[in-house]
Amino acid sequence: MLEKIQETAAYIRGKVKEMPATAIILGTGLGSLANEITDKQEIPYEEIPNFPVSTVEGHSGKLIFGKLDEKKIMAMQGRFHYYEGYCMKEVTFPIRVMRELGIRTLFVSNASGGTNPEFEIGDLMIITDHINFFPEHPLRGKNLYGDRFPDMSEAYSRDLITKAKEIAAEKGIKVQEGVYLGTQGPTFETPAEYKMFRILGADAVGMSTVPEVIVAHHAGIEVFGMSIITDLGVEGKIMEVSHEEVQIAANAAQPKMTAIMREMINRA
Repeated sequence: MLEKIQETAAYIRGKVKEMPATAIILGTGLGSLANEITDKQEIPYEEIPNFPVSTVEGHSGKLIFGKLDEKKIMAMQGRFHYYEGYCMKEVTFPIRVMRELGIRTLFVSNASGGTNPEFEIGDLMIITDHINFFPEHPLRGKNLYGDRFPDMSEAYSRDLITKAKEIAAEKGIKVQEGVYLGTQGPTFETPAEYKMFRILGADAVGMSTVPEVIVAHHAGIEVFGMSIITDLGVEGKIMEVSHEEVQIAANAAQPKMTAIMREMINRA
């Protein structure tokens, strides 16, 4: 595993002259940010040794290196999901490569179903903590680096959360805060499951992010995460939902998330 990580990192270093310290996973809600990166250098996933390839509609598959305003960044356009059939080592492989490349700060986004009755469709939720409901842990197996039993009391950087709230206030953008629960998918939740997850302490539920954040935190990378609430799992507000409807709701909220994330990256 370590040899593959090092091989992949060496290939990327051979392609990119100057490596940034900041990375962003362009998940749901941040796709348009790729269009604002300048001095771009793009590497399709299929050209990168050992990299998985995304299979989900709406998710491209390439690494982008360039500038967001004056900040050098690395962007993942398209992530990997457990429900696609990948094991957790494959899902989180790019995060381990980021560590090898010297990434110090990671920004992630996702679409999620809100379980908090105070939430509405289109709300932005700053992730303050998570619940790992995946059936396989991303750190299972040989420990490659860091603590065998890593502390998870601050998986999401409190400093970055504070900055995000300040930026949102400056821009007049309403933000929520809450706990994100990650589950394997690919089904959306039943009403009973939404109710259970709310009882467990979740404010929102989705099918990504948690494995990536666990591995990033284990690797010493500072993390900030944000969700777009694209559907509601609140009793009395639950409606039939589709992937297309999730994308429509995410696209509507995208400018607000992009504005906050862009400013945060430039201040990082």
